[in-house]
Formats: sequence, structure tokens, C-alpha cells
Amino acid sequence: MRELRHSGSITVATSPEDLYDLVSDVPRTGEWSPVCAACWWDEGASGEVGDWFSGRNVTPERTWETRSQVVAADRGREFGWIVGGSLVHWSFTLAPVDGGTELTESWEFLPGGLAFFAERYGDAAQEQIAERTRQAHEGIPVTLAAIKRIAESG
Repeated sequence: MRELRHSGSITVATSPEDLYDLVSDVPRTGEWSPVCAACWWDEGASGEVGDWFSGRNVTPERTWETRSQVVAADRGREFGWIVGGSLVHWSFTLAPVDGGTELTESWEFLPGGLAFFAERYGDAAQEQIAERTRQAHEGIPVTLAAIKRIAESG
């Protein structure tokens, strides 16, 4: 099985603060994610650590919804969340570089996610984990390229 963590980076010609404002705008996620078609904040949430949001994911095989909790919200530096509160960690980290900001998207299957998949899928768990891993490995560069296009177009 491929690594259960992965990241990719891209330089975006904008400030870390402006880029953070974009990537932390959860309802816009469907504009750049190849899997997450829509996201919305849970009632009362505004993007602070501890807040929850929901998302609808769509692939040719299926559609499903998730809830995620914000675990990092440091404007200009990092926005991160954990799907299901314990399953998968996603984050965007930002660092100033010549020409703008280096944006890194990271993904990691957590022990709680592995246990969840074992319970839910039984003998098919490894196949399901491998599929989610493939989607993350393939999706990160697509996501980063789309964010760059959106951020640099205005």
C-alpha cells in the first residue's frame, strides 16, 4: 500500500494572508477540490479551532458526506481539519517565498481512520484505504493547481 501520508507544494503569487483567506473559506472548497463538491459551516461556526463543517464528496462510484473539525486556524500560516474528528488529517500550510507564498497541502490517514475502515469494511478495508490513498495522492496536485489559478486570477 502507498504511504498513508502525502503532501505537495506550489508557489502562488499572492500574500500568505490573502491565500489563507481563500483556502480557509470552506464553502469555496468545491471550486478547487476534485472530490469535495460542496462544504458548509455548521451553525455558528466561523473557521476557528474547534469549529465543525460538513462536506459532500462525489466520485463516479459514490457520493457521501463528512463532518470535519478545524484543528489549525492561524491566518497566513496554516488551516487544518480532521475528518470525523479522528479519521483523516488535512491541512494547508503557507510560507512566504520570493514571488508569493509556498502553499503545501498535506493529508494523513490517522489510526482512528484505519480502525474505522477496518470496522466498516471488514475484509475490504485495505482495498478501501488504498482507494482513498490513491485519491489523495492524485488529488493534491490538482487541488493546488486550481487554488493557484483562482488566487492569481483575482
